[in-house]
Amino acid sequence: MRGRDRRVAGSRSGPRGRLEATPRGVGRDRLSAVARDVVACAACPRLRRYCAAVAARGKREFAGWRYCGDGLRLHRAYITAAVRCAPPENKPAPVEMARCRSYLARELVLLPRVRVILALGRIGFEACRRLLAAQGADIRAMRFAHGAACVPGPAFPTLIASYHPSRQNTNTGKLTEPMLDRVFEMARDLLDERGSGRRIGDV
Repeated sequence: MRGRDRRVAGSRSGPRGRLEATPRGVGRDRLSAVARDVVACAACPRLRRYCAAVAARGKREFAGWRYCGDGLRLHRAYITAAVRCAPPENKPAPVEMARCRSYLARELVLLPRVRVILALGRIGFEACRRLLAAQGADIRAMRFAHGAACVPGPAFPTLIASYHPSRQNTNTGKLTEPMLDRVFEMARDLLDERGSGRRIGDV
């Protein structure tokens, strides 16, 4: 979150997508506090045990491998997750999803200029749908379908749905690279079109 900020994947911006940056020492520190709370969370023992086992196995299997993400930097976007701990078979229990929802809600309050949210997968879509409903948005017309853009009103961000870029979806062709490119292009186009409105978290 450096310089001017557009924030896609929870992204909502002002005219032509230009925003003032999050004040130094305010939103950034509070977002870091959310991340620390996530790391310390022990509300879902099953998921903590599974993640620890996966991490240990990964360290053994990929020991000595060079991390290929070096040098990459995210600009004008914020990436988050509806479920913070990867569950076995990618199937979190409803109670586990509910326990994670408060972290996403806190992040959205700390990102008050979000104009577009790109939800990757049905779980992410439903989590965002519930949060928008809690803010008073009319979500009755929101249905999950790849490429669908749901506009609950000028006071709320547009929610774009996408299939999750999982190995299963990409290997089977359910989600192709052009399909994924297109939803990000949709998000960029919407950022350039939408004006300012009520901030998420305002009461």
